Amino acid sequence: VQLQASGGGLVQAGGSLRLSCAASGSIVSINTMSWYRHPPGNQRELVAAITSLGYSNYADSVKGRFTISRDNTKNTVYLQMSSLKPDDTAVYYCNADGRSSEGGSIYYMNWWGQGTLVTVSS
Repeated sequence: VQLQASGGGLVQAGGSLRLSCAASGSIVSINTMSWYRHPPGNQRELVAAITSLGYSNYADSVKGRFTISRDNTKNTVYLQMSSLKPDDTAVYYCNADGRSSEGGSIYYMNWWGQGTLVTVSS
């Protein structure tokens, strides 16, 4: 299973960006899909997560500004980011957990996508 993230870029403070992450491969089911970020000089942190039923949670630092959503028919998760701040500058990673099939067996796995850089200028 592969996760392909896209949508990062350079934006001015106060602007918006939308990140997408599509899962592909031998997917049986996907449970929670999440976005993490790794700011320069800091540790990776959870930004937002959403379950297969649509329940979501957010880091306090992004509540009211970011919205996570998903399209289960496309195995895709989105992160709509608004009112961006320089502190939101980071490499953003998508993550998913679920089940995949390989060689006739089903495995419960956790997958990471490649990062996408978001830079917010002041």
